[in-house]
Amino acid sequence: MPSHPTLVFIRHGQTDWNVELRLQGQQDIPLNDHGRAQARRNGQMAAQLIPDIATFDFVASPLERTRETMEIARAAMGFDPKAYRTDDRLREITFGDWEGFTTEELRKTHPEMVAEREKDKWSFLPPGGESYRMLSDRAASWLNTVKRNTVAVSHGGIGRVLIGLITGLAPAETVALDFHQDRFLLWRDESVTWI
Repeated sequence: MPSHPTLVFIRHGQTDWNVELRLQGQQDIPLNDHGRAQARRNGQMAAQLIPDIATFDFVASPLERTRETMEIARAAMGFDPKAYRTDDRLREITFGDWEGFTTEELRKTHPEMVAEREKDKWSFLPPGGESYRMLSDRAASWLNTVKRNTVAVSHGGIGRVLIGLITGLAPAETVALDFHQDRFLLWRDESVTWI
C-alpha cells in the first residue's frame, strides 16, 4: 500500500517570458503556442499512462498560464476543461520588484543583490518578494493537505521545492533543479519520474 497518494505535477507550458528568461513570478503572462502544445502533450501522455486519472483530484495555481495549461491538458484527456479547482498556495514564487526583468538586466542595476542571490538562492529575499525557503513552507502546507491522487498544474519554483520536500534534497540542490515544461513529474509509491 503506498504511503502517499499519487501526484502528477505539470508545470505550465512555455510563455514568451520563459523564452526571454524574464523573472515571471506572479505576473499573469499567457502561454505561447509552443506552451499550448506542451500542455496538450502532457495531458495526452498522462491519460495514456494513468488509466484511472479520471478519478484524480485536479488543482491548479490561479494564474492564467497554469489555468490555461490545466484546461488544455484536461481537454486532451477527454475531460471537461473547466472541472478543476485552484489553490492559492500553488502560485509561483514572487520576485516582487524584480518581476519582468532578466537576471542580466538586474546584474547591471543591482549587481550586489544579484551576487547575494547567486550565493544563497534559497534564503535570498528580493525586494518585495519571497525566498525559496518561504516558498517551500507554502508548498509544504499544500502538500500536507493532499489526501487523494492528484493532478496539480503549477510553476517551476513550486515544482522545485516540492521535489526537494519529497526527496529530501538539500536547499542548494533544490533551487538548482531544471524543471521541464514538455514533460510532467509522476510521484508514485516511492519514486519520482519525469514522463
